[in-house]
Amino acid sequence: MGKDKKSKGKVRKLPKTKCCVSKSRCGRCPIRMLKEGTLPAGYTVKKRVLVRADGKKVTKKGLQKAA
Repeated sequence: MGKDKKSKGKVRKLPKTKCCVSKSRCGRCPIRMLKEGTLPAGYTVKKRVLVRADGKKVTKKGLQKAA
């Protein structure tokens, strides 16, 4: 009776599209996720903003599919 219908394991956190620049990095910080290696494949961080490696626009719908 969980909210997620497809996944049967642990629910992955999606990264924020922009870093909030807090000293203690939040759980969804794209910079922290990049460092830990938990950022979805095909995504990277440039100037504290989440971007796609192929240069296309980042959408929340696309992030959900990648994660």
